[in-house]
Amino acid sequence: MPSESPIRLSAQQACVRFGSLDALGPIDLSVRAGECVVLLGPSGCGKSTLLAALAGLQAVASGSVQADAAGGSDIPGVVFQEPNLMNWATAEDNVALPLALSGVEKDARLSCAQAALKRVGLANFANAYPRTLSGGMRMRVALARALVNDPSSLLLDEPFAAIDELGRRALDDLVLEAKRDHHLAVLFVTHSVDEAVYLADRILVLTPRPGRIMAEIAVPDVPRDPTFLTSPAFAEAAAAARRVLSAQLVAA
Repeated sequence: MPSESPIRLSAQQACVRFGSLDALGPIDLSVRAGECVVLLGPSGCGKSTLLAALAGLQAVASGSVQADAAGGSDIPGVVFQEPNLMNWATAEDNVALPLALSGVEKDARLSCAQAALKRVGLANFANAYPRTLSGGMRMRVALARALVNDPSSLLLDEPFAAIDELGRRALDDLVLEAKRDHHLAVLFVTHSVDEAVYLADRILVLTPRPGRIMAEIAVPDVPRDPTFLTSPAFAEAAAAARRVLSAQLVAA
């Protein structure tokens, strides 16, 4: 990933407080176009809080957070831990929702929704309702909805934790494809070290609350395919991440 790629997501000395509780920060962070940064850390360390702040869903008490596109401010695509679909609406209408809220004309937004569903392998399920879809398919709909606006960045908060291993790997591959094909800046939260290494260009490990960056682990720039999972490079990066996490447990 070229170091000269533009920064799409950034935090500068960002802090979040809930009343008298310091939840996060200060945090300095940047994610460039075409880069995937993964956040690891114990529950409650502020990983989701940081994503919410970057998405504009959580105010910072001090410092700043910003999502930038080529022409200025941008609304990142967001995928949460649950797909949060409208059960009374088809997959196509769920994906088209952000465009409908933006006032996009119906034919245009449905065309965009169909294209987004095709990107995630659900072209034949546009008229299906969420109750008829598997958990992995519902999460694909949520991912298509996050991509339908062609954002410059993507925020994912443990989106695939409840999916079986094979389905999870397929969804991870969709994220990597979106990053590559659309030069997205991706910030991904997970508790899985293996998933972190598979997805990341860089892994950031956060301290317990208040969450701060305690370590950065670089992952080799090699093709992400099944052979990577059994390679020495994968094993070394995973071991480095586990050493940092284990050190946290000892310190606690």
